[in-house]
Amino acid sequence: MSLGDQLRLNRQRIGLSQGEVATKLNITRQSISKWETGKGYPDLDNLVLLSEIYNVSIDELLKEDERVLLQSFKSTIK
Repeated sequence: MSLGDQLRLNRQRIGLSQGEVATKLNITRQSISKWETGKGYPDLDNLVLLSEIYNVSIDELLKEDERVLLQSFKSTIK
């Protein structure tokens, strides 16, 4: 399962809309949509916040999409 699928399923599991998650992260709803459709990836800071909101580990979100983890670390280093 991709990161986008994991994000969407976890958001739906706790009953939040994309807009509600975006508000909690202080970002746009479109960013959440991009992440959930695989057209973009959250940075490491937002991954941590998402794992807290969804009450799952970062590992659970990323375990089947290791390339996302690498991209997140690269964007944090820049």
